[in-house]
Amino acid sequence: MISLVNSISVNWLASTVINIEVDINQGLPAFTIVWLPDQWVQESKERLRSAMKSSGAKLPVTRITVNLAPADIKKSWPSFDLPIAVGILLNEWYVEHSELVETSIFLWELSLDGSLRKVSWVLPSVIWAKERWFKRIFIPKDNSLEASIIPDIDVIAIESLKELIDILNKDKELTAQEKYDFKSSLAWEEIEHIKHDFKYIVGQEHAKRALEIAAAWGHNIIMSGPPGSGKTMLAKTYSTILPDLTLEEAIEISKIYSISGLLDNSNPIVRKRPFRTVHHTASGISIIGWWRNAKPGEISLAHKGILFLDEILEFNKSVLEVLRQPIEDWYITVTRVNATYEYPAKFSLVWAMNPCPCGYLSDPDRDCSCSPLQVKSYSSRLSWPLIDRVDLFIEVPKVKTSKLEVSDDYWDKEDSATIKKRVEAARNKQIARFKNNKITYNSEMWTKEINEFCKLNETCQNILKQAVANLKLSARSYYRLLKLSRTIADLEGSEHIDSHHILEAISYRKVDS
Repeated sequence: MISLVNSISVNWLASTVINIEVDINQGLPAFTIVWLPDQWVQESKERLRSAMKSSGAKLPVTRITVNLAPADIKKSWPSFDLPIAVGILLNEWYVEHSELVETSIFLWELSLDGSLRKVSWVLPSVIWAKERWFKRIFIPKDNSLEASIIPDIDVIAIESLKELIDILNKDKELTAQEKYDFKSSLAWEEIEHIKHDFKYIVGQEHAKRALEIAAAWGHNIIMSGPPGSGKTMLAKTYSTILPDLTLEEAIEISKIYSISGLLDNSNPIVRKRPFRTVHHTASGISIIGWWRNAKPGEISLAHKGILFLDEILEFNKSVLEVLRQPIEDWYITVTRVNATYEYPAKFSLVWAMNPCPCGYLSDPDRDCSCSPLQVKSYSSRLSWPLIDRVDLFIEVPKVKTSKLEVSDDYWDKEDSATIKKRVEAARNKQIARFKNNKITYNSEMWTKEINEFCKLNETCQNILKQAVANLKLSARSYYRLLKLSRTIADLEGSEHIDSHHILEAISYRKVDS
């Protein structure tokens, strides 16, 4: 008799159904796994022998053939231990044949004592099983909270193969994991606002205004200023004015973190927008995706959040150039010898830089020690094609010590929560505007949407044309100015783009000229 068990081959964000067929026949003892199993899968034979013995069953001393279909997909990771064990148990009548097996997904690794080991990439597996209309998926107990995020599929958390045998034989009740309450889990984030809040930043009103515009939504920003002017603090506080994640966005981000092994029961879902800081010694591979199997890089881990590159001009120029395509397209395609992978990378890019190697070129209180040649060589590490993809350029001047001594009523100024409400209102306007389009925010508009939603009167057109000519801007910069103007108008609650919206947008392009 041939038994059939459903499983999944998880290849990072891509998943494929694997039909595990088990045939047990008379003959010389042999255990053969066919159709492209890698070394990890081949080694499951020895794990199964011990795990089944520890669970009160025995591996039959006869000829066992396990077929992993379809044949054209390489089966990787030690993730087929459990479904192979179920197939053998069905074949040997250790468990009952039931509708339960036919409508379920089995996946994960067994220990020698029959217990299930915690694994990564459980979230993509559960999402895939739900999309293929499977009723339930069996997972390790340690992955239970992470998997319980996904609605409309029963998550059965088990600790061992013995427990599964009891469930299949109806000796133990089949109990689904309680669904994770995403909204109630957001309360802890209020603690973060105590440490980072715009009301604690003295001065830098121009920078705070630019960050508010960038937050509503997805505009890239460069901050330039001398050391100690507050660029890094501004970047960290920027995350406190970003809108809360929706459940759909949280699941989308959590899939990436799941396959990267960054989720566990203490942190089963990404509950706030990512803030990823990359050191200037990072390689291009670590930023775009790495390993021979193309594990997601920093730009994908920053999806729907912020990618912060401090001391941008200290980065290797070749590393910066890998950002060109994902900044424009919001995804990254990683090609390796064995496959091609595509990961989402829709992030807001925040760069901080010193104006020169010593950092004091724009400092009124200290003399710059760099020669003009050194300054030119230093700034040339940022190429024009990269600069052309940035929306806002702001100077962050040094705050004088005398201004740091503020009275108690200073702290009653506008806080991050107040700014966040304006940002969310602007975003809601964009969501409503694009409800019949395949985009969500202004920064995602292409030419068709720009022509429809960024109409200018004659005065605005003349201002924009003059700015493009004087600043020698490209067509890309022209359209970015229009999108930025649309966002500024949304923050003001205006249905139309007026001249002062255009002028403010242009003011953020002065540095790149």
